[in-house]
Amino acid sequence: MTATDLRPSEAPPRRLLSPAPQVPPPPSGPTDRARGWIVTAFITVLAAITRFTMLNYPTDARTPVFDEKHYVPQGWQVLTGGWIEDNPGYGLVVHPPVGKQLIAVGEALFGYNGWGWRISSAVAGVVLVLLVVRIVRRMTQSTMLGAVAGLLLIVDGVTFVSSRMGMLDIFQAVFVVAAFGCLIVDRDDIRRRMARVYAEGRLGDSVWGPRFGVRWWRFGAGVLLGLAVGTKWSGLYFIAFFGLMSVAFDLATRRSYGVQRPWVGTALRDIGPALYALVMIPIGVYLATFWSWFASETGVYRHAVGNQIGHDGAFSFVPDALRSLWYYSASVLQFHSGLTNSAGNIHPWESKPWTWPMGLRPMLYYFADGSNIDGCGGDECVKAVMLIGTPALWWVSVPVLGWGLWQMLVRRDWRWAAVLTGYGAGILPWLASLDRQMYYFYAVPLAPFLVIGVTLVLGEVLGQRHASPERRTTGLLVVCLYVGLVVANFVWLWPILTGLPITVEHWHNELWLPSWR
Repeated sequence: MTATDLRPSEAPPRRLLSPAPQVPPPPSGPTDRARGWIVTAFITVLAAITRFTMLNYPTDARTPVFDEKHYVPQGWQVLTGGWIEDNPGYGLVVHPPVGKQLIAVGEALFGYNGWGWRISSAVAGVVLVLLVVRIVRRMTQSTMLGAVAGLLLIVDGVTFVSSRMGMLDIFQAVFVVAAFGCLIVDRDDIRRRMARVYAEGRLGDSVWGPRFGVRWWRFGAGVLLGLAVGTKWSGLYFIAFFGLMSVAFDLATRRSYGVQRPWVGTALRDIGPALYALVMIPIGVYLATFWSWFASETGVYRHAVGNQIGHDGAFSFVPDALRSLWYYSASVLQFHSGLTNSAGNIHPWESKPWTWPMGLRPMLYYFADGSNIDGCGGDECVKAVMLIGTPALWWVSVPVLGWGLWQMLVRRDWRWAAVLTGYGAGILPWLASLDRQMYYFYAVPLAPFLVIGVTLVLGEVLGQRHASPERRTTGLLVVCLYVGLVVANFVWLWPILTGLPITVEHWHNELWLPSWR
C-alpha cells in the first residue's frame, strides 16, 4: 500500500523540522589534551617564578609585617603547641584554624622566618593559577584562552601580593575556586549522563527525568567549601551561591533535554542531594577542622560548658564539646560585629565593597623610609608593599560585568551565569553590613572570577574558529595588545608590590589616584 492509498485520518503525522538540534550535544571539551597540559605546566612555572622570587623579603626587622603579625605567630603556636591556639595575648582567636595550620606547615619545613611563614601562601598562589587555566580551558574549550587567563592572573597585583604574605585570604581563594571548578566539571558530567539516557531512549521513564546517582565532583566541591569556611567564615557566602548555581545547572539540564516536568524533577531529585553535598558535607568538614581543638584541654573556650555557660538549658542534649564550640563561635561573631565605624573602629586604609571592583582604595602592607634605606640611586629612598589590583585589569571590571549580565540575561550564556555567581558571592553579602570595618584584602576571592570574565570577553574579541582569517588576525592582535598592556602595568607596579627601594619621586609616580595615598 502506497501513501496515496491512505485516508486522511491514517496519514502519518507531520513533524515540524528545526535547523537546531532537538537536544544539546554532550560536552566534548578541548581535544588537544597533551598540549593543554604542556601549556598549563608552562604557565604554572611562570606563576611559581613570580611567587617565589624574593619571597622572604621584606620583613620588619626579621619579623612579620602587617596582619602577618597575627597569623604567623598563631601558626607557630599551632606547630609547637599541639595544633591548637590558646594564647590569651590576642584576646580571642577570631578565625577558624585551616589557614593557620597551612602556615604552620611552611614553618615546620623552613622555620620561623620569611620563607617559612610565606611558603604555603606562595604554593597556594601557584595552585590558584593552575586551577584558573584548567577551568577557563574547560569553559571555553580553548587552550589558548586558558593560557591567557593564567597569564592575567599571574600579573594581577591582588593575588600576587596575597601569595607572598602569611595571611589567610589566598587559601580561601584557592578552596573557593577549586570548588567552583569541581561544580563546572560536575555540570559537564551530568550533561553526559543525561545525553546517554536520552540516546538509550530512557528519558520518558519518568516525567521528572532520571536520577543522577552519585556525583563525586559535587561531593568534592562540598569538601573544598568546608575548607574555605574553615579558613574564614566568609566561605559561607560561597556555599549559598554555589548551592543555588548547582541546582540551577540541574534544572537547565532537565529542561534542555525535554524532561516533562523539570521543575518538579529538580525539586524532588536534585535539591536534596545538593543540600547533602553542599551544606551537610561542608558542615562536617568544618567541624573536622577543629579536630585538635576537640582533642585538647587548653583550646580557647574548649570547656566553656561548666565555666562560661551551664550544663542545663534547652540544648543540654547537645554534647558539651559542640556547645562549647558554639559558644566560642558566638564570641567570635560578637567580636566581628563590634568592628563597626559607628563604634569608633576607623582604619586609615579601610575600604567599602563598592570600591573593590576597580581597586579604588588599596591596602598598604609595608612602608619604610629614612636614612637607613638605600639602593634606589637617590638621596632618599622608600620601600613599600601595597595590595593593589593591576589597573589595566581591574579598571575594566564594570564594563566586563555589564557585558556579562547582558550575555547571561539575553543570550542565556551559562558561563557568565557561573562567573557572576562566583563574583557576586565575593562582594554582594558585604553590602549588607556597610557599617562594619572592611578592607581590600576581602576582595582576593574576586580576582580569579574577574580574570575569568575578562578572558571570556577576550574570547569574543578573538572570534570563533570558523571566522575569516582577517577577523581572527585582528582579534588576536587586540587580545595580544591588551594582555601586553596588563603585563606592562604589572611590571611598572613591581617595586611597590615587592618592597624594592625606590626614590620618593618614583613612589609618588606609582600612586595614580588620590585614594591610593
